[in-house]
Amino acid sequence: MNTAPATEIKEDPIYKLNRDYLLNFTTDAARRIEAMRSSEALDVLEEQPVHVLARVFERLNPGAADNLLKQLPEAVATELLKTIDIRSGSALLSRCPQERREALLARMDKGIAKEYASLLEYPEDSAGRIMQPHVVAFNQSVTVDAAISQIKRRKVSSLHHLLLLDDNLRLVGSVDIQRIALADGHETLASLSSPVKAVVQSLDPREDVVAKMEKHRVDAIPVVDMDNRILGVIEGQNLIDALRENLASDMQTMVGASKDERALSSSVFAVKRRHPWLQINLLTAFLAAAVVGAFEGIITKYTALAILLPIAAGQSGNAGAQALAVTMRGLTLREISMRHWLRVMLKECGAGLLNGLGIAITCSAGIYLWSRSFGLALVMALAMIVSMTIAGVSGAVVPILLKRFGMDPAQSSSIVLTTVTDIAGFMSFLGIATLLSPLLEAG
Repeated sequence: MNTAPATEIKEDPIYKLNRDYLLNFTTDAARRIEAMRSSEALDVLEEQPVHVLARVFERLNPGAADNLLKQLPEAVATELLKTIDIRSGSALLSRCPQERREALLARMDKGIAKEYASLLEYPEDSAGRIMQPHVVAFNQSVTVDAAISQIKRRKVSSLHHLLLLDDNLRLVGSVDIQRIALADGHETLASLSSPVKAVVQSLDPREDVVAKMEKHRVDAIPVVDMDNRILGVIEGQNLIDALRENLASDMQTMVGASKDERALSSSVFAVKRRHPWLQINLLTAFLAAAVVGAFEGIITKYTALAILLPIAAGQSGNAGAQALAVTMRGLTLREISMRHWLRVMLKECGAGLLNGLGIAITCSAGIYLWSRSFGLALVMALAMIVSMTIAGVSGAVVPILLKRFGMDPAQSSSIVLTTVTDIAGFMSFLGIATLLSPLLEAG
């Protein structure tokens, strides 16, 4: 680094030549800086005014720009981010290590820092939350030899393809690393390029990322901003880890626990998150109890019905939970959408009916051996068929309807479904028992 006083530097002919070259031939200068070692590039850039640095950084590929930003003094880096275009700066900061990013934002004016922070915040289930910020991208005009030299200098351990950018840092293509290895050293990367199969924007939901990865059969997908500038890459393993965490959170929310709660969270925190849903569940339990109360007379007359009530409710509850789990998975992975509601409902209706028939045979046989009552066995058999069919349909329709009305199906489906299956189980069993009460008397 040049240690001469600032006045001497500004009068230095080499300094003036460098400044004029950086200002007037910015794109060419950026390609040369990318090919330099970091220490050499810093010697050239640190002595330049901030407006010159901003022009250059808006043309540097992500890897080179990220590396230089990490090594610039905090004061210089802060001034650079205040001068550079806000979208270019946010893309640069998004790939910066968290500690360095916070330090730079802390040095900025509150207004600018707030603007940057708003651009760097990604929703919980968005692509921006799960992307890997370290990308290997090059300008499309770079030669194969120059690209290989820079890759070796960066010590990239695992690489399948390079992303290619135009002079405005917009994503324009990609090159398989095998093609680079077999190509002539003087060929440009643009001559080896192929279109990028799929990209996602930083605010796209995870489900869209999954859908595009499955559709295009890729193991990594670039994340871009509104200007098609590269922000990061989502690799298959990152997505799997994110989905695993998401599914685990859904398991908690389906039973009324918060996504924020962990196994070692405090009891007070757990109560705050769980208690409201327990109160709602209590209300639905009263509804189910009201259904049983409406048939108090027949239960008093035939006490065996009270013994068999848990079977009726339990089987319909299990059938509904199975349908709910499959439907929730389909919604999460985008296997189904709102337009598939009829197909999903008919499928679960058929599955519930067939499962109900199978359970009805086994259950009625057991009840007949226990009670020697043909009427009681028939009542239970019919109740199993009806309640499990209703439960299957409910397990499919409830989450789809909740999503249709803008509610979180993961957090509300289980409680709503429990109410439906309990009422369906009690109503079908006791209602059929009332209709067939002469057979019970005969038994």
